[in-house]
Amino acid sequence: MPRFSLDHFPLLEHAPTSASTLKTKLGEMLLNSTSARVRVDSVDPVTGDYRIVLHGTLDVEATPFDAT
Repeated sequence: MPRFSLDHFPLLEHAPTSASTLKTKLGEMLLNSTSARVRVDSVDPVTGDYRIVLHGTLDVEATPFDAT
């Protein structure tokens, strides 16, 4: 799986982002994190709108397998 880097954060905020792209980038971010947790900020059962907050530490250490 590609490595998520600090340069990828702006991509997450661009709208509209397809659910598929968002799922991929968030998955990469979580897999490349040394710690991660989520907080459900709000849920509207009528509309289905939700807000979550992710908090974690991205592993920024380069490995021998990272592209140079």
